Amino acid sequence: MKICSICKKISGTGSDHLDCIEKRRIELEDGGLKEKLVEKLDLEKDPNDMGKEIKALLGHMNREKEKKS
Repeated sequence: MKICSICKKISGTGSDHLDCIEKRRIELEDGGLKEKLVEKLDLEKDPNDMGKEIKALLGHMNREKEKKS
């Protein structure tokens, strides 16, 4: 028996829990995806220079948000 290094609970297998390992992998992937998305869109350089598809999507999301409020 060993303590899982991720959730700090007892592990009967002697290693980290498989679901804890998978959860950590997904969290790390999501973090990398968010960083890559900003780089791909180049939003840090000039936010006014977005593609028309992105502008339309953001406009739609803002309208939906205003409807709910």
